[in-house]
Amino acid sequence: VESALVSHPQCVEAAVVGVEHEVKGQGIYAFVTLAEGVPYSEELRKSLIKVVREKIGAFAAPDKIHWAPGLPKTRSGKIMRRILRKIASKSLDELGDTSTLADPSVVDQLIALADC
Repeated sequence: VESALVSHPQCVEAAVVGVEHEVKGQGIYAFVTLAEGVPYSEELRKSLIKVVREKIGAFAAPDKIHWAPGLPKTRSGKIMRRILRKIASKSLDELGDTSTLADPSVVDQLIALADC
């Protein structure tokens, strides 16, 4: 799913985590970083979902796309998916240790954009 999302010309980075879903059991929650200067829009959200549907199939379409100015990464560049899972499931009081992040402010930005 991440590869399909980043194949979109306006998406530079993506990370996908699973979240609980009432009907499906497990849903797809995608964090997407857009190219510089590209604004977030509903049209772009639909375009990203369309790309995933075309490349993989409807079953892989993200249930939620979370606009992300950056992703939480360790100093070595590895995405910290446990933090993304906590943000996606709204378990913000359980983020755990964020001292190993290269840029801890990214977490606050993601939380602020959670409902966009």
